[in-house]
Amino acid sequence: MTEKLFYADAYLREAEAVIRNVEVERGRVRILLDRTIFYPEGGGQPSDRGTIVGEGFRILVEGVSGKEEVWHEGKLEGRLPEPGESVRLLLDWDWRYENMRQHTGQHILSAVLKELYDANTTGFQIFGTHNKIEIDYPGELTWEMILEAERRANEVAWRNFPVQVEVYRKLPEELRKQLRKELSDKVKPPIRIVSIPGVDVIPCGGTHVRNTGEVGIIKVVRFYRKSRKLWRIEFVCGGRALGYLDELLSDYWRSLDEMPNKNRPLAERVRELKAEVKRLEEEKDDLRRELWRWKAKALLEEAREINGIKVVSYIEEAPMKDAQAFVVYLVDKNPNTVALVAGENYVIFAKNESVEGISMKELLREVLSEAGGGGGGSEVLARGGGFAASPEEVLELALEKLRGKLST
Repeated sequence: MTEKLFYADAYLREAEAVIRNVEVERGRVRILLDRTIFYPEGGGQPSDRGTIVGEGFRILVEGVSGKEEVWHEGKLEGRLPEPGESVRLLLDWDWRYENMRQHTGQHILSAVLKELYDANTTGFQIFGTHNKIEIDYPGELTWEMILEAERRANEVAWRNFPVQVEVYRKLPEELRKQLRKELSDKVKPPIRIVSIPGVDVIPCGGTHVRNTGEVGIIKVVRFYRKSRKLWRIEFVCGGRALGYLDELLSDYWRSLDEMPNKNRPLAERVRELKAEVKRLEEEKDDLRRELWRWKAKALLEEAREINGIKVVSYIEEAPMKDAQAFVVYLVDKNPNTVALVAGENYVIFAKNESVEGISMKELLREVLSEAGGGGGGSEVLARGGGFAASPEEVLELALEKLRGKLST
């Protein structure tokens, strides 16, 4: 069993230890120590980082895991260490301290959400840039509700309450009644109870700051419904709150700089930009329809007429999506018209609904039987692709098949 020094003193940054076991896996080293200041990943809190230094080697610790036995994994510099050697443990304190602030901030926010809305926290995770909790709340959560919880949580932080940790072999019944959430049967002794007097009492295996004032600001940055009864809330605390807001404001001002009108607020500038985009889209649609009108006129003037049906056939350079939009316009506006279009490894066959006795789906099937490829469609519109033949050859084959159908 590894002695967990971080439980005795969460502020311990350096310590001595002895290596119990060494493993090498895919170019990385894993070592087991008799004691450690490195918190292993668990309970939503990421593992600590840091350095383990021995004579002739150094390990850059990137991951820590385990419960009874705590393993430290990372990049090895120097020789391979051996069991029995003494090492010095150096914690990445900035990383640890910020995680402690986030974790304690979560206790405060979860307690406030429980008090205000009877919403139990069902999940929690710390990331490098933010944190998330999931709460069980069947109603509709609003920004006004979130901001009220945030305000209350910050009041707790600013009052600088002590954060107390006590360990029990058996939980007193009176204390059990004070828990924010019912104790799970999975929790086995020793049971660590983290409490903030008058605010929260909860079992927890993580590391925490000594008082709520160290948490700094608690800021909710996003929330959304994850399922019918589950909401996810993202928030930041301490130094990460400052970093998050700095990044957000930087993005805000850069966005304003991109606007023709650079004055605040950004929301008004976005509405102006959307209105301009909408106007340009309408203008583009008008121009597209005008282009289609002239293109259709030119194609119809060159169209073949077979048994009273105008057959438009041509090679198209546009992508299939754009080509199909025009073809649908062409046959829709012109009765007794069939269009056969071939592009870069695709064909589109379409007809006006007034044309009877032929099926575009059937025509495509016959072309595919000789030219290969695949596709499908309906009586009035069919698409295919994946041909071994060239577009010109496929188009000529389609014309031959169509001519036969219209001549009978």
